[in-house]
Amino acid sequence: MNSWARLALGATTTGAATLAYSAGIERRWWTLRQNTLPVLAEGARPLRVLHISDLHLTPRQHSKQRWVARLAELEPDLVVNTGDNLAHPRAVPAVIAALSPLLHLPGLFVFGSNDYFGPTPKNPASYLVKSSRRSHGEPLPWRDLRAALVERGWQDATHARIDLTAAGIDIAAAGVDDPHLGLDRYDRVAGRRGGAPALRLGLTHSPEPRVLDRFADDGYDLVLAGHTHGGQLRVPGIGALVTNCGIDRSRARGASRWGAHTWLHVSAGLGTSPFAPVRFACPPEATLLTLVPRPSVAAAARATPASAPADVS
Repeated sequence: MNSWARLALGATTTGAATLAYSAGIERRWWTLRQNTLPVLAEGARPLRVLHISDLHLTPRQHSKQRWVARLAELEPDLVVNTGDNLAHPRAVPAVIAALSPLLHLPGLFVFGSNDYFGPTPKNPASYLVKSSRRSHGEPLPWRDLRAALVERGWQDATHARIDLTAAGIDIAAAGVDDPHLGLDRYDRVAGRRGGAPALRLGLTHSPEPRVLDRFADDGYDLVLAGHTHGGQLRVPGIGALVTNCGIDRSRARGASRWGAHTWLHVSAGLGTSPFAPVRFACPPEATLLTLVPRPSVAAAARATPASAPADVS
């Protein structure tokens, strides 16, 4: 066998092994990430927030349903769901079964494009080129899902300003409909919140800069988002190749600062499209965020570059 043949065989074997791992192992490697963010008002007690996003559930994904249900064992103070729950027209019972042990807890949600429309086959190369064209699949029963979540006690933050208390912490929350579909109408929730909540919390499915800027301008402490799947296919040492939205690749998953005051947390999510069931260097995840008070003015003045928190974690 000449050197070119050996090279071709090696590349083919490596590619096949990578595809088998991405499709058969990592996309079911359910992962809990944990992070601590200094976003609460001074003197507030810590708040544990479970961030779930991008389930993309189909009725037969029983392993994912069981894993999500077990997240209730973490005993979070608040659950936030940032959309894309559905990947099948008969998936609402599966979503409710997965979330059921969490639905007795305070919860907030907004929807994403794959709550409204089913997935469609796409050319993977299309994600590398920005386009305003959208290809929608069949309509999904988002109204049934919304009714079930609201009936169990979670609050729909879509274009709503919500005041709630979790674990004794006063929270001023607001959300928008999916910016990926151009459904966001931030003006409906615009304006700085009155009073003295310990946390001002924003929700959006897709972390589009135009929406993040508005939340930051209104003084929100933390914005939670999903949609990116963390890039879904990441290159070790490089990270995400695409975000499928307007934020830069370094923010495809995890926490980062957005302006001087606001923190952003983007979940890499728990699912994939049924037409692209692969993940590489980006396992499906939910995140337990421990929110703590911001450093006092005196502590901030004493901070050094070595002691200051990293912008991206």
